[in-house]
Amino acid sequence: MNNNVQPTSKFASFVISWRWMVILLMLVLIGISASGGRFLAFSTDYRVFFSEDNPQLNAFETLQNTYTKNDNVMIAIEPRQGGVFTAETMKIVKELTEASWQIPYSIRVDSVTNYQHTRAEEDDLIVADLVKNPGKMGAEEFKSVKDIALTEPLLIGRLVNKTASITGVNTTVNLPGKANEETPEVVTFVRDMVEKFRAKYPDTNFYMTGVVFMNNAFDEAGRGDMMTLIPIMYSLVIILLWWMLRSFFSMLTTILVVAFSVMTGMGLAGYVGILLTPIAANAPIIILTLGVADSIHILTTMLHEMRMGKSKRDAIAESLRVNHQPVFITSVTTAIGFLSLNFSDSPPFQDLGNIVAIGVMAAYAYSVTLLPALMTILPVKVRPLPESGRLPVDWLADRVIAKRRQWFFGMMAFVLVLVAMTPRIEIDERFNEYFDKRFDFRNDNDYVVANLTGFESIEYSLKAADSGGIADPEYLKTVDKFAEWYRAQPHVMYVGTLTDIMKRLNKNMHGDDPAWYKLPDRRDLAAQYLLLYELSLPFGLDLNNQINVDKSAIRFTAVLDNISTREGLELEERAQTWLRENAPASMEGPGASPLIMFSHIAMRNVEAMMNGAVLALILISAILVMALRSMKFGLVSIVPNLMPIAMTFGIWAVTVKYVGLSVSVVAPVALGIIVDDTVHFLSKYLRARRERKATPAEAVRYSFHTVGTALGITSLVLAIGFSVLGYSGFTMNVHLGVMTVIAIVCALAADFLFLPPLLMKLEGKDHEKFHSGFSKSDAVNPGLAPGGKG
Repeated sequence: MNNNVQPTSKFASFVISWRWMVILLMLVLIGISASGGRFLAFSTDYRVFFSEDNPQLNAFETLQNTYTKNDNVMIAIEPRQGGVFTAETMKIVKELTEASWQIPYSIRVDSVTNYQHTRAEEDDLIVADLVKNPGKMGAEEFKSVKDIALTEPLLIGRLVNKTASITGVNTTVNLPGKANEETPEVVTFVRDMVEKFRAKYPDTNFYMTGVVFMNNAFDEAGRGDMMTLIPIMYSLVIILLWWMLRSFFSMLTTILVVAFSVMTGMGLAGYVGILLTPIAANAPIIILTLGVADSIHILTTMLHEMRMGKSKRDAIAESLRVNHQPVFITSVTTAIGFLSLNFSDSPPFQDLGNIVAIGVMAAYAYSVTLLPALMTILPVKVRPLPESGRLPVDWLADRVIAKRRQWFFGMMAFVLVLVAMTPRIEIDERFNEYFDKRFDFRNDNDYVVANLTGFESIEYSLKAADSGGIADPEYLKTVDKFAEWYRAQPHVMYVGTLTDIMKRLNKNMHGDDPAWYKLPDRRDLAAQYLLLYELSLPFGLDLNNQINVDKSAIRFTAVLDNISTREGLELEERAQTWLRENAPASMEGPGASPLIMFSHIAMRNVEAMMNGAVLALILISAILVMALRSMKFGLVSIVPNLMPIAMTFGIWAVTVKYVGLSVSVVAPVALGIIVDDTVHFLSKYLRARRERKATPAEAVRYSFHTVGTALGITSLVLAIGFSVLGYSGFTMNVHLGVMTVIAIVCALAADFLFLPPLLMKLEGKDHEKFHSGFSKSDAVNPGLAPGGKG
């Protein structure tokens, strides 16, 4: 046994001596913080992705406050045989229309059967349901209804398709927004209702989509990931820890530390009222992944020292002495990386950053207090070192030192090639593809979009010059031209506007003469027609969803197919150009919709996170300068910290090309994680240079020998942890996980293959003497040549 007594810090002595008090105190703090978990709840509103001052959200809210909300439930009905316009199918549509009024918070139900068709009878305007009693209608009547529906702009492409093979019942709901249970309440009611219809009408297919079902999918995605991915991650961590540490109690204490860290982060999030989303719900997995790294560094050093002959207590003390500062630094820098997510324009990413930052610092606190205290009282057995005293990383160290020049210039060339690829990256994604096909919403929505109507839309509030100005013929003509322009654009499935109603009313008031299917040419006539029509509409089917109170503006809606965010922004830009060139200034206004909101937020997030990443880099570099007590090495650390990020985006540009909302936060997140490898490698390198008076090559070998294995293990755990996100059903999580895994692998490559040659190059050639192999003394004083001073 080695009888040399290593100096121990006062902190390590305190933790070891007062281990029972430390354990009790930590458990009390954990219990208090974890109890906040009872306040956690999931958000069921996609608007949570946008900050209160988001201009696109404010424009959308203004439009909805002016008219009515567009939160809806769309139930598509498709007979397996025959078309829509049959007695059986129309009976189902009418029955479902009436049943949909019972949906909680419903304010309007639209379908082919209750569509308010107008016709003239002598001098009277008749406004009535298009289909009143399908059971008593004959073939000719159904043919007439079909002809009307397939030529009506307000129905075709919205409530019935061109081939009359599928139709829909659209229910508008007005959720009070007072409780998170409102959306699940609506979805549960609709699903139960549709199941009854499926049982009653087995020869008819039913599909459920709409904004309410999308909101619920966000909730299901978050809950689903927490229920499936967290157990998977825990299982993988247990297997990996057992394989790497080969110590049951070392594995157990590590699991306890990370579990307590997760409980602390999530509990404190509950206290401050954070609502969980599919993004924020990743926090437990990320905390679990990052928390393992702290414990592994402390345990691997402890086990190494025990193999070298130290007693368990001395080994724990030595491990805390050499690892406390690096673990603290890496925890702080990781927390800074995640806290930089507060620059994000999307609150769920801010919540994720704050929860993970809390969890990471909790993991640090428990790793240097609870972990050593528990290990002091638990039995630990270690395997002896191999006879040679060499580890696999020693072989890698020899190769890197021997071929330092080739590795240095080879890595530089590889990085430059990847950086040259980054201009290929485009910001683009498809909103409806946020969920994969394990979600019923995605499958039903895809089918409805392909066969009936679109899910995405762009809406405008087109203002007239004055109150009542929507009856002005010139105003109506401009709106109608805008509608015709929009219908000619790609991806547009339906355009809904008041001008189609006005044309039909003008025809009705001229004896249903098709020649008069055009806009009224007098303001007073248009106003009279509109008033007569409004007075004839039944309750719940008025025009409040299309006209504002003083009739100075109308709602213009364009429904789109599976359009990407980039295509949506291009369409909106063309629309704004048309309005500027063809409409009066009063009609100009931004398009508003969830599509526009999500399209803009990706770009806004990229710009915001660039600022966050720069600030994080400055803070992290400043911390490293102070911690390493060297301006030179603090600045040197920037290179291996930025290289992996550049490599990651280069690889993404070659393999995927497109980035979206989640990818915009990868840089600061990855920076906070990958800096850990650099900190541990540099701290061991400088310890060898300062305490052991080692040459640069010897210091590099010392770093590989003492921390190389731990870095490999932690990188493997981190990569596996974030790769678990790849199994999420939520695309944002998949992209975040995959890109972070790429960054972690690139970081390990940079710190193993580029940083050592860089250090030896900067430290000068005079001290670079290559020593091949490790002798017995190397096992005792790793990294030093025989005869080196310890």
